[in-house]
Amino acid sequence: MGAGHAHRLYRHGHSPVHALPPHTKLTAVFAFVVVVVSTPREAVWAFALYAALLGTVAYAARVPAGFLLKRLLIEIPFVAFAVLMPFVAQGERVEVLGLSLSVNGLWGAWNVLAKGTLGVAASVLLASTTELRELLLGLQRLKLPPLLVQIASFMIRYGDVITDEMRRMRIARESRGFEAKGVRHWGVLAQSAGALFIRSYERGERVHLAMVSRGYAGSMPVIDEVTASRAQWSYALALPVTALVVCVLGWTL
Repeated sequence: MGAGHAHRLYRHGHSPVHALPPHTKLTAVFAFVVVVVSTPREAVWAFALYAALLGTVAYAARVPAGFLLKRLLIEIPFVAFAVLMPFVAQGERVEVLGLSLSVNGLWGAWNVLAKGTLGVAASVLLASTTELRELLLGLQRLKLPPLLVQIASFMIRYGDVITDEMRRMRIARESRGFEAKGVRHWGVLAQSAGALFIRSYERGERVHLAMVSRGYAGSMPVIDEVTASRAQWSYALALPVTALVVCVLGWTL
């Protein structure tokens, strides 16, 4: 069970965070996100503390701020959705810079931005300190259904293959003078998408037959058995436990 290469989000390093077993980091990130989502949106200070905790983890992992911020751009669609909320939400209105905005919409936008950004940042830190192969082993160690782990493994293995197939098809179209400029070219693009689907399906059948011929019986062999000591669990769970304390204070104060 291996990806065969490092993904683009991974940043090679030898920090204490890199050295943690993958299933401990997966558990820590999942628990941290649950705590963040459970925090009341009115506790603005709590989200500032969460950001500080993630900053501490990034410092311990030796992940530069620029590397982290660049990869946070993936949440731009959520930002666009949040920006619209104060304009379309109902309820009490308030004037801000001459604009009539919904109070509930403003709180909702803040809720989406704060919790979404923290969740994405935690995920990016996980991806930047854990190789894909280790993530799969961690999921397996956490007893995720084997079929889901296998599907994720094949997606990782053959994602680049399908992307390269798309690139070759694009080059073939352009070499014949095709250039998509409008709606009238959508038919050609739809035919290309259909051809790509058929090729991918046929490739999947060939891969399955090759696996069956080599003794595949519905489950992949476990190559490595990852374990974690009590100290490693304590180190990994320090983030969500500290965040849980902040969350409790956010509800009580």
